[in-house]
Amino acid sequence: MSNLRNQVQLIGNVGNAPEIKNFESGKKVSSFSLATNEYYHKEGEKIQQTDWHNVVAWGKQAQLIEKYVDKGKEVA
Repeated sequence: MSNLRNQVQLIGNVGNAPEIKNFESGKKVSSFSLATNEYYHKEGEKIQQTDWHNVVAWGKQAQLIEKYVDKGKEVA
């Protein structure tokens, strides 16, 4: 049971500029908010529901985020 992991795939838009922290050990961490949208119909009207997620990435992923991701960009 120690190998049990959860996995989620989110596709959405970055809500704020990613915050990058550098540690003395050389490691990086990036954090940002991500907005995902869900659409559904209720009584003939199209409704949009937005959920916000706090995302934290370490290491190589944090370096890629620092280089390529800005506010408003769509990411997966």
